[in-house]
Amino acid sequence: MSVRVIVGAQWGDEGKGKVVDLLAQQSDIVARYQGGANAGHTLVVGNRKYVLHLIPSGILHDGVVCVIGNGVVIDPAALMEEIALLESFGISIEGRLKISHKAHLIMPYHKLIDTLQESDQKIGTTGRGIGPAYIDKYNRTGIRIVDLLDRVQLEEKLRSGIAQKNEWFRKVYDAPELDVEKTVAEYLEFDQKIDPYVTDTAEYLNDAWRSGKTLLLEGAQGALLDIDHGTYPFVTSSSPTSGGACTGLGLPPTAITGVVGIVKAYCTRVGNGPFPTELLDEVGERLRKEGDEFGATTGRPRRCGWLDLFALKYSVMINGIDEIVLTKLDVLNGFDELKVCTGYMLDGRPVKHFPSDCTSLDRVEPIYESHRGWGESLEKCSRYEDLPAATRSYVEAIERFVGARVSYIGIGPGREEVIVR
Repeated sequence: MSVRVIVGAQWGDEGKGKVVDLLAQQSDIVARYQGGANAGHTLVVGNRKYVLHLIPSGILHDGVVCVIGNGVVIDPAALMEEIALLESFGISIEGRLKISHKAHLIMPYHKLIDTLQESDQKIGTTGRGIGPAYIDKYNRTGIRIVDLLDRVQLEEKLRSGIAQKNEWFRKVYDAPELDVEKTVAEYLEFDQKIDPYVTDTAEYLNDAWRSGKTLLLEGAQGALLDIDHGTYPFVTSSSPTSGGACTGLGLPPTAITGVVGIVKAYCTRVGNGPFPTELLDEVGERLRKEGDEFGATTGRPRRCGWLDLFALKYSVMINGIDEIVLTKLDVLNGFDELKVCTGYMLDGRPVKHFPSDCTSLDRVEPIYESHRGWGESLEKCSRYEDLPAATRSYVEAIERFVGARVSYIGIGPGREEVIVR
């Protein structure tokens, strides 16, 4: 029996989908606990690429049950498209997908608000309506899946909500109004399609845990984008840190048996916000090109830089990470020299703790430690001992600094291109 949490330990895009796909082979249930369709988990199986946004990537394994928890905000259109996509690939989800009746729905006005506000604030959101949906959730005006059960009440809530938002669009942005009748019809239709998957997932997961099932809890985005512990305000609207797994699924903290941190062998970030090790030169461009660093959800180019161990050690602390999956190590093939950040300087003084304010983090100067690169491909390596000495040295330097063991090493995009230590 085990209940492990999978967290992105950086700014997201660390390769969580591939890791969940790998570890799902040893699991009975994979459960997603926060975020929405702003996440994009890319998997390469054989010659086929899958990009999943809402449904956990464990769905690719027969017999694994996938759960979308109460902490997730669901875009009905995106969910139905994803279900149709999986079925077109011959992947059956019948009896294998369970959706919390407490999960909140993303409405058309949430997407419009996101787009309009992003034009003013420049936070770097995906425009998928995630933030506005969470705002309504905490403002106690959101619409949940359980509301779909009462069609009369649902229509009343939809009409009231759309009318209020339309008035706001008109006054603040002079934007066109949403079609009330069309939206009501769409969500009533969605009610019929989603009904077979809806259940009390908190009770289901607790029963599974107590009966000895193996659970894998999957977060979206990364710890440094956490609403409380990330680089605020350039963060997501939920808690992708390990603590969010309990509130987002209804499992008690005592159920958690381990936390796995997904770490890219270098750093990337999408959107705005501080990024101390960002490289605005040919090295950064090379990392982007070699790593194919473009968002699976938005297609936006990712900002690239050297691995930031100072930030990673902070992430290990707040998540309780006890083992690391190091991804995309192969992207560093051929570099003569590699650098890792081991600290920051601010106004000529060393920084003791990871800064909590973006103003300071934007001004820090990274302290780098150099490592010898390896001038060969890793594709023929199947054991840790097969890796070049310089590669092993890089891996072990990461372990020493952050205090967590690197248990898995990704040396290519395929599901089989992973070294297990």
